[in-house]
Amino acid sequence: MTPEPAFLLHKQPYRETSALVELLTLEHGRVRAVAQGVQRPSSRSRARLQPFAPLHVTWVGEGDLKRLRLMESHGGTALLAGEGLLCGFYANELLTRALPLLLPVREVFAFYAAVLDALPRPEARAPALRRLEVAVLEALDATPLFCDLNDAELDPQRRYVYRAEARRFAALDAATPGGIDGRTLRLLAQGDWGAPGLAGPAKSVTRAALGPLLGNAPLRSRELMQRLAARRRG
Repeated sequence: MTPEPAFLLHKQPYRETSALVELLTLEHGRVRAVAQGVQRPSSRSRARLQPFAPLHVTWVGEGDLKRLRLMESHGGTALLAGEGLLCGFYANELLTRALPLLLPVREVFAFYAAVLDALPRPEARAPALRRLEVAVLEALDATPLFCDLNDAELDPQRRYVYRAEARRFAALDAATPGGIDGRTLRLLAQGDWGAPGLAGPAKSVTRAALGPLLGNAPLRSRELMQRLAARRRG
C-alpha cells in the first residue's frame, strides 16, 4: 500500500517488545495495529510513535487488527502543555471511543489536524474541539436536528433539552429550570459552533449528542480537566 498520513491516538504495551496502537488515518479512519518491536530501547520507531506527531504508515492484515510495516515521521510534533495537552488527550480519546474501525472519515482527519494547530492558543481551543466533535457526529449520522420532537420549528421564547435518541430537542415547562433557549439553538443551527457567546451551549449540545456514542464509562481526559479546573479555583 502507499504510505498513508496518520496520527497516533493511543498506545499500550503488547507482549515484551511490541505495542498495540490506535491510529487515525486519512483514508481508512481509525486503524488498530500491532507495532512490533517498538518497545525496544534501540527501536528507531519508538521515538516516532508519539501522540500528536504526524506520521506516514503502511500495514498488512485482513482482519481488524493490522500489523504495521512502515512508520515514518512526517513533520514536527505539536508542542502542548497544561490545558492544551489535556485537550489533545480529549480529542484522542473521543476519536478512539466514538469512531468504528476502518470507517473512512477524511473530514474528521482534517479537523483533527486543525485541532492540533489550535491547541497551543487558548482562545482557539474550544471552537476547534467543537468543530471536531461536529465532524464526528456528521460522520456517524448523529448530528443534532434543530427542531422539536414533533419536527416543529424551535420557539425562541422556550427552553429545550436535547434528546439524543431522537436527535431533536424537547421543550421544557416554564417552571422547569435548565435547558437552552430556542433563540440560542437557532443560532447554533446556522453552523457557527465557534461564535462568540455560544461556547457554553455548543459544548452542552455536542456533549449530549456524543454521549450515546461514547458509552457509560467516563472519559479519563475529562476527569483530568475537571481536576485541573478545581486546582485553579483552589
